[in-house]
Order: sequence, then structure tokens, then C-alpha cells
Amino acid sequence: MLLSELAEKELIEMENGVRYGYLSETECLFDPKTGKIFGFELHEQSSKMPFQKKKATTPLFIPWEEIHLIGEDRILFHRTSSKRRQFE
Repeated sequence: MLLSELAEKELIEMENGVRYGYLSETECLFDPKTGKIFGFELHEQSSKMPFQKKKATTPLFIPWEEIHLIGEDRILFHRTSSKRRQFE
């Protein structure tokens, strides 16, 4: 699978069906020495109205271990975390 194909997949939380956008809207966190993926950081957009001030929010983190299925159009995961764990 190409990285461009992976980026087009929609992120959906399995527990409550919440859609979090697309993988291309996240930041991939990984170890540059080993290539191990820790997870994906997603910055919430509190307002989609133009010219409206956005509130500062803490980014959500989707740990790699929480990803259940990478399907044809979607990536299903169990849950997000409000803070990412410290990586070695």
C-alpha cells in the first residue's frame, strides 16, 4: 500500500462511531532510528467558520496499539488519549 493511499483513509473510533477526519490531517509520531510508529497526533479544529477565532485545544493522540483495522476506506481504532506518552 502506498503512503498516499493510506493518507486518504478516514479515522473512525469504534466505540462511539466518531469521525476524526483523515489520516493526512494528523502528525505521525515515530522513532527515526527504528522506524517504529508510536501513533498519530490529531489537532482538533474547534471551529470551521471562517474569520472566527479558534480556541486552543490539546491535541488528541491515537496510539498505534489502538488501531484495530486498516480497511479499504477507513481506519478503525479503539480510543484516543488526550496526551501522548513519553517515548524513549
